[in-house]
Amino acid sequence: MSDTSTTDADSDSGADGDSESAVVLDFLAHGRSDGRSYGDGAVGYAVSTIDFTLYELSLSSDADIGILDRVQVRPEFETGIDRGREVEYDDLSDGARSELDYVVEDVVDANERRFVDFYNDAQPISLRLHQLNLLPGIGEKLRDNILEERKRRGPFESFADVSERVDGLHTPQEVIVERILDEIRDPDLKYYNFAAS
Repeated sequence: MSDTSTTDADSDSGADGDSESAVVLDFLAHGRSDGRSYGDGAVGYAVSTIDFTLYELSLSSDADIGILDRVQVRPEFETGIDRGREVEYDDLSDGARSELDYVVEDVVDANERRFVDFYNDAQPISLRLHQLNLLPGIGEKLRDNILEERKRRGPFESFADVSERVDGLHTPQEVIVERILDEIRDPDLKYYNFAAS
């Protein structure tokens, strides 16, 4: 049976870095009603916890998998998943789309250090564009405030630390979540910080 915790950051990747789990967003016991299923029978939709890849999963009849369960998707699918394929946001069921925001927020919460380090490590993309500018609401002034703070006082320790030290950036976690969702939903973006392109 799958682990139902969406906050167990340690299970996201194995020591070799090739293992990854995903959180189940929706479970359709009789498959999709629109006939677009990957196979016959039960179908699940999931989002991976490292690069936010979306999956449609063809489930075996005896699969013990439900919404918000964690399932292994790499290097191979766990028992109960017959096949799986990567899909676009538009391929998700309505139920999967409605769960996605909450699951992404949970993944960011559970992996705070990883996402705070984005504020610590973000670099210029070109002479005119910086990775920080890809975040919603971060223009030149706020970007410069972040860069000045990390240069002057060292790395940020938490989202609260980012918020306290950077005037004007009150919800650094929400900004990250919003960008991840933009990257998942829009396949035509030029730059990606978090989701697989």
